Amino acid sequence: MITHLIYRLLDALRRLPPRERLFQFDEPLLESLRQVAQLEQRSADEVAADLLQTALSQNGSDKRRIQMWDSLTPREQQVVAMACLGYTNRQIAGRLYLAPETIKTHMRHALRKFGVTRKAELRTYLADWDFGDWK
Repeated sequence: MITHLIYRLLDALRRLPPRERLFQFDEPLLESLRQVAQLEQRSADEVAADLLQTALSQNGSDKRRIQMWDSLTPREQQVVAMACLGYTNRQIAGRLYLAPETIKTHMRHALRKFGVTRKAELRTYLADWDFGDWK
């Protein structure tokens, strides 16, 4: 419910004119905000501020992940996508007609670029991405 509220809040904020400083909420969004505030026994202003901060932080994180993805070579992207789909290095090698050692090298480079040390960490980091088109 809170994630949905964050996206609705961001959507409402995007509709404001660039120089406008007042926040305007539609009634259903405002009611959702009130409900969350009541559940958490906090003011609606506190909840709205926390949600906005969370959304802005998440937006920054998403941009960083996209920048990291863009730093990969096309082959590294292919290998990472297939690894995130659950393929082993040997299976990826077979699908791409490459040696397993070549896949290990691409994976090692990708892990370094993402700042992680294991494939499991990379999968977790990109868990909300859809790699279905890479099958």
